[in-house]
Amino acid sequence: MEVLILFGLILLNGLFAMSEIALVTARRARLMALAEAGNDKARTALHLAEQPTRLLSTVQIGITSISVLNGILGEAAFSEPVANWLISLGLLPKFAGVTATAIVVLIITFASIVIGELVPKRLGQLAPERIAMVMARPMTWTAQAASPFVKLLSISTDLLLSLLRVRHN
Repeated sequence: MEVLILFGLILLNGLFAMSEIALVTARRARLMALAEAGNDKARTALHLAEQPTRLLSTVQIGITSISVLNGILGEAAFSEPVANWLISLGLLPKFAGVTATAIVVLIITFASIVIGELVPKRLGQLAPERIAMVMARPMTWTAQAASPFVKLLSISTDLLLSLLRVRHN
């Protein structure tokens, strides 16, 4: 069961990553044309893409939260069985726990990077406008749910950019 939950979280991470790249790389002119033709999904995607700080903050909150959950769940579910397996192979018990945790973290990290980041981002680049339109509404809902955190991150980002004297929108 834990494997299915971890896999589901990694896939959810992939949706965030795919949505991000699709919304950032979607051609504005194409979305505008579709929006002007009455496509509400294109209008929503365009609106979200025009708020990059809000979008990127929402994606970062989602991805970071999922990564933390993956680490907690993975360590709790798999470190002890892996440690017992390592002990059965002859590893000293005092090293088995930390070694098992490292192995579990490496496996989850690898799966998260490949399945939850790289593949979804490539898919998002293949059809950015279509994916942006499909994912814009769920991303908008996610942004609304995470609004207090998004606001805090957006204000912090804008403040830091101002302190660095970087122009931004």
